Amino acid sequence: MKPTVAQAWVLATRPQTLTVAVAPVLLGAALASEVGPLSIPVLLAALIGAICIQIGTNLYNDFADFKKGADGEERLGPLRACANGWLPPRQVLAGVGITFAIAMAAGIYLAAVAGWPVVIIGLASLICGVAYTGGPWPLAYLGIADLFVFVFFGLVAVGGTYFVLAGSLSLSAVLGGAILGCLATAVLAVNNLRDRAGDGLAGKRTLAVRYGEAFARGQYVCLVVCAALLVVLVALFVPGAGIGWLAPLALAPWLLQLSREAFLLDGQELNGLLKKTAVAELAFSILLSAGIVLT
Repeated sequence: MKPTVAQAWVLATRPQTLTVAVAPVLLGAALASEVGPLSIPVLLAALIGAICIQIGTNLYNDFADFKKGADGEERLGPLRACANGWLPPRQVLAGVGITFAIAMAAGIYLAAVAGWPVVIIGLASLICGVAYTGGPWPLAYLGIADLFVFVFFGLVAVGGTYFVLAGSLSLSAVLGGAILGCLATAVLAVNNLRDRAGDGLAGKRTLAVRYGEAFARGQYVCLVVCAALLVVLVALFVPGAGIGWLAPLALAPWLLQLSREAFLLDGQELNGLLKKTAVAELAFSILLSAGIVLT
């Protein structure tokens, strides 16, 4: 059944992926709270900016993949707005402009508060949002999107949130960014594993296409394991980190189950794993943030 226009817009934003934008802001705020009281307006601006960049990237991905013919009838993932005729491509592109404009407005406010580094972070994030599937060298088609997801949805997102709230950067913020960067990249790894056949036909040279199914499944497990190991290493060896960093290990049984599913599921079955991995990242961030704040 064809969705209504409102439903089509909601689906086009890919709400199941928005946790990837929220999780690092929560962790960055939790880490910054150790330095001093948080500014609620700054925190809200950081959250709005992160969500709008994610939505704008998703919308542009919908538009650009449609133009490149990457969303054919054989697609195994959730249906796309442009490819299925739910929304005109020009409207989707306009949506990209609106969401990126809101993100820029939030960035201008944050730059006024925290200075010029925010300008660089914001512009780089917007450029990569478009370059993910657009431009002459789209990152997703070159097989290097994993690195950029790790950097921008991990290191930059957590470190940037910490910076605008605390006015500096810390080792804990960098390591926290690496932890969530691993989990954000795991979400992408599931997506690429599911779409490897169609991506290969469309010339989209993701790591799953370049190195095969076994690599993609192993990549997912390695990323999840690295996130868990990093919290242990931070708790043990980073001065002042404390036992609160171990709180996300309560998710260990679930993470093990997700890792098992990464080796057992295929095709459309991986849609469920993708959603669960995105939720797992948010849960990981919430537990880690609570552990940091309460201990």
